[in-house]
Amino acid sequence: MWFKNLQIYRLPAPWNFDLNQFITQLATQSFQTCSKSEMQSQGWVAPRSGGELVHIVNRQLLLQLATERKLLPNSVINQVTKARALEIEEQQGFKPGRKLMKEIKEQVSEELLPRAFSIQRSTSVWIDPVHGWLVVDAASPAKSDEVLKILLKCVDKLPLEMLRVNLSPIAAMTDWLAGNEAPTGFTIDQDTELRSKAESKATVRYVRHALDPKEIASHIASGKQCTKLALTWSDKISFILTENLTLKRVQALDVLTEQADAHHEDEKLDGDFALMCGELNQLFSDLVAALGGEGKQV
Repeated sequence: MWFKNLQIYRLPAPWNFDLNQFITQLATQSFQTCSKSEMQSQGWVAPRSGGELVHIVNRQLLLQLATERKLLPNSVINQVTKARALEIEEQQGFKPGRKLMKEIKEQVSEELLPRAFSIQRSTSVWIDPVHGWLVVDAASPAKSDEVLKILLKCVDKLPLEMLRVNLSPIAAMTDWLAGNEAPTGFTIDQDTELRSKAESKATVRYVRHALDPKEIASHIASGKQCTKLALTWSDKISFILTENLTLKRVQALDVLTEQADAHHEDEKLDGDFALMCGELNQLFSDLVAALGGEGKQV
């Protein structure tokens, strides 16, 4: 159950909190399926079937936010609205005005919503109260913000901060590429993105392509900076580091997946989660060090 994308935040280390109170607070926003009149519903569910809202392994917390969204495309609403308007025109002999069209559209939406199909997705959250990490498995900050919004509704004055480092990720990644040398513990892989600082924002992307030092040097000399860089840490975990400190396409390599496969199926979630937490804690420490250490919170 390795997280695929990491939006990383900071908590006090250690974060002292009341677990029972925390679970009670999450329960105020527990998941309920959409009512007939709702387009979307979000809330916390148990990460493990039949378990608590907070699943704990070795003092590490796993949460899961469920989202149900109904599928009611505007094209369908507009099509039915248009047909309804034509019926009224035939009956009354004139086209409905703007105000009436708005009322018809609202009525159509209300009628179609209870019959709309729905889809569900879940987003996992890892909280490490020992080392002070909160990580959301989301590809974009916007998706992560959805989760944090619900969490902050539950937990009053949650001491959460963005992760800050002393070196700009863009400047650091550009330097690593320019010198063709990754920081200690890391190796540079074959995916990268370089973007111009000029208004044109001209961008060059390498995807599973060998990085030629001369080509890279030429791009940097022309004013491009590295905004994404594929790295491997300690021969264990590969990922793409982005300019905003998001880790994307996180993948445990064979040396770790072989360890995970050794666990009994009933304990697989706990084993995978414990392994992920332990390894990512070390990765975060090395990555922060490579980026000049942790910056002061404001």
